[in-house]
Amino acid sequence: MAAPLVLDQQQARQLLAQVDVPRVLRDLFRDLAAGQAVQPPQQLVEFPSGQGDFINYGGVLAEERVYGVKTSPYIVREQGALVTAWTLLMSMDSGQPLLLCDAGELTTARTAATTAVAVDALARNDARRLTIIGSGPIARAHLHYIHELREWQDIRLHSPSLQGKSTEQRNALLALDSRLSLHDDLDSALHDADVILLCTSSAKPVIDPTRLSKPALITSISTNAVRAHEVPPASLAAMDVYCDYRKTTPGSAGEMRLAAEQHGWNEAAIVGDLPELVSGHAARPEYKRHAFFRSIGLGLEDIALANALYHLQCNH
Repeated sequence: MAAPLVLDQQQARQLLAQVDVPRVLRDLFRDLAAGQAVQPPQQLVEFPSGQGDFINYGGVLAEERVYGVKTSPYIVREQGALVTAWTLLMSMDSGQPLLLCDAGELTTARTAATTAVAVDALARNDARRLTIIGSGPIARAHLHYIHELREWQDIRLHSPSLQGKSTEQRNALLALDSRLSLHDDLDSALHDADVILLCTSSAKPVIDPTRLSKPALITSISTNAVRAHEVPPASLAAMDVYCDYRKTTPGSAGEMRLAAEQHGWNEAAIVGDLPELVSGHAARPEYKRHAFFRSIGLGLEDIALANALYHLQCNH
């Protein structure tokens, strides 16, 4: 038996730069819609005594003849939580491991690119004002994949940590896009926004949609802290709700679970998911009210990207 190919974070980053990540994900969601991929629910296992948890994300890509799992722990520490991620890619034919890959870069890329696929499908064609909440790697990756999807005239970024950043750090953010401005005040960043990307690791609401000045597309990723949510659970009933995969997201997304338990919200209210959107089987929002897109991350996204890296490396 040949040992699996092992890629560390730097190797994964170099290969990932050669991959059209949104295209890989669109293909994946079309396969999912066509029944050529299998996405089981993610598995959350809590460590004893509040020490954290880990999530296993699995998936099968029948067309590619691979399956696999990403495992990602959330480890509670005094100096702040530690999150890592590794993906194991397996052959459906030989049953042998093909690749073991540090999935940190893949997770960042697929999280942001999934949002990009959603924004491309859901945002108004004439959307011009983009707001990003967050300033870390996930937020920067969102800007990377979304900055060309519409003719943005104005891109605003707000983060609670902005005020503590040095001039050099603020300038590094501003250098990401000539249209980008930094806003220490949240309300200023949100004013008149067409699309709002929530890119935080917050376990509690970051914005209140009822305070927005007009109907907007709000996207949320959140973290794997238990029942994490970036919008108030009570707000779902007043929005057109979309998600990455309706068979798994409602059982894991914190605001959906809390909305169902405490506010009478039902997952049947979800208008569409990404397989339905990319295959043309879900209605786009009319923007008579806010549209909300929630992704929890699918194991299939990790498997699809790991498979793309595996083939790239093997062809070198």
